[in-house]
Parts: sequence; C-alpha cells; structure tokens
Amino acid sequence: MSEYIYGKNAVKEALINNKRIICLYATDSNKDIIDLARRSGINYRVTDMKVINKMVTGLHQGVVLEVQDYKYSKFEELLVTNYKYPFIVVLDGLEDPHNLGAILRTCDASGVDGVIIPKNRSVGLNATVAKVSTGAIEYVKVAEVTNIAQTLKILKDKGYWIVGAEATAKSVDFRSMKYDMPTVLVVGSEGKGISRIVRESCDFLVQIPMVGHVNSLNASVSCSILIYEIMKYREV
Repeated sequence: MSEYIYGKNAVKEALINNKRIICLYATDSNKDIIDLARRSGINYRVTDMKVINKMVTGLHQGVVLEVQDYKYSKFEELLVTNYKYPFIVVLDGLEDPHNLGAILRTCDASGVDGVIIPKNRSVGLNATVAKVSTGAIEYVKVAEVTNIAQTLKILKDKGYWIVGAEATAKSVDFRSMKYDMPTVLVVGSEGKGISRIVRESCDFLVQIPMVGHVNSLNASVSCSILIYEIMKYREV
C-alpha cells in the first residue's frame, strides 16, 4: 500500500528525510523539487496538472510524492529524551486530520518527545496530516496503542504524571501548575473530550480560562497553548 504527500513544503521535507519514497510526480514548473529528487537518486516523473489532479485533491501546487504507508514508532522509543523532564502528548480519540497535523507541527517546534494515539476510533497518519504538518510528520515520533488507559498506567509506573486537558468542576487553571516533572498531556476528541476511563486515569485536570464570547478552542490550538506552558519547565 502507498500514500500520497502533496504540497511543496511537505514534499521537500519528505524528499530530504523520508526513506519510504516510491516516486515523485511534479509539473515542470517545480524545477527545484525535481532537481532535489534527481540529486537524491529518487524516481520522478514530470507530468501535467491533469494527471496530478486525478491523484489527489487539495492544494498540491503541482507536486505529489508517492510513499509507502506511514510507519509508527515503538512505544519505548518515546521514552528516550534529551530533557530533564520527559514530555509526551496523548491524543484520546482525535478525529480531524487537520488537528493532528497541526499538533505534530507544534510538537516538532517545541521538542515534545512523542505523541501517542489509539489504533481504533482515531485519525492516524495520512496524507492530509502530512500536508498540514508541513513536514513535521517526518520528525515527530508517533506511537499507536490499543488501550490508552492501560498505556497511561504504564507511564505512571515509569514516573510520569498525567495531566488531562478537560474543563470540569475539579479542573484548575493550567497556569496555576508547575510542570517540573515527567509529564503526559492528554487531549481529548474534538466533540466529546477525554473519555471517562482516561479522565479517571489523570492525576490532574487543567483548563484554559475563557473570557470571550466563544466558550471553546480548537483542539490543536488548546494543545499548543498547553504544550508551550509545559515547555517552560523543561531543561536539557
């Protein structure tokens, strides 16, 4: 099986770092990308917009990269860190690939050790995620697990503290906590939030105060705010 990555930024990052490339398809106007493929010894075909339009939908900018299916990292790989306080993001049932792509982009920019997603009832790594992440999908370690609650228990046993992003009567302002500890940030699905059993596995629940007319934030925006707050406490 194969996937398509499209858009200039995402394709460039994949050409530089991806080992799963099958073939590049590009219009002759994308000479820099064609030259990069040629120098790297990667198969490529110069074609026209009609062909590319049949391959993918969306803003492809006349360039598409066919790659083998995305490979996930092993759970144990996420436990390796260069920071004093390890930091992992867990996404409990996220469904929108645009949110996952944006979160991966933030995780790459901030140095998060890795992301954990469930195998079922959740968006996985795909072409849309790659496009939105603008190449971050090639750098961030993403592990799939069968049971989020059980995974959190394992992480607790390894010394991590679980912080759930959920507005409840028991939640505290995210700015009131100190994250000077191995931390797992749990973010729930766009509509339902964190599932009950996962919420009960959290050591802390935090929320982002809202003072405007809108009472919620996009999942990727909320996740980014919390990631950078936690990053304040990390040391190499």
